[in-house]
Amino acid sequence: MINHIDVSSVLRRTVCDLYSNLVTRPTGAAVRTEIENLLAAWRGPSLTVIDFSHVNLLDFSCADEVVAKLLLRFEGGAPPQDAYFLLRGVREDHLDAIEHALERYQLALVMQADDGALFLVGTVNDEQRRAWLALRELGRGAAEELASALGQELADAAALLAALHERRLVMRFEDTYVPLGATP
Repeated sequence: MINHIDVSSVLRRTVCDLYSNLVTRPTGAAVRTEIENLLAAWRGPSLTVIDFSHVNLLDFSCADEVVAKLLLRFEGGAPPQDAYFLLRGVREDHLDAIEHALERYQLALVMQADDGALFLVGTVNDEQRRAWLALRELGRGAAEELASALGQELADAAALLAALHERRLVMRFEDTYVPLGATP
């Protein structure tokens, strides 16, 4: 299931109907709480597109609350649902705040550019980034295909896929892995 959350709409509904600036930690916490409430209603594995297209300003404290703390809550699949997140509509000035928040907690996520290109932001080691990029080029694949694409041993490719899945950067469908944003 793919869900879409317009952050600006959540902000207006939750905090103030007059503006679309995500500033102050309490504002970010209120928006994150509302997003968590929406997620609680959705069952089963889901990809949630969090859309910042209509957010004018995003400060560091709100990026920490809305993005980093949301990811921390779902790290390792702790809640009952299997949730994955893809950010969309992120401008350059948003990206600075988001990257800072992700790096603070050693987190990473997938973003989609306006042209549809998928890329990683946050803290990812070189080996994981290489594996994710190779899987993105493949579109989807099992450990065997990734091992072949990277010229690695099967066990190493399987370990990389497991690490990417644990970090919520790829979705798993039986023995096949799909980068977030790609068609399963």
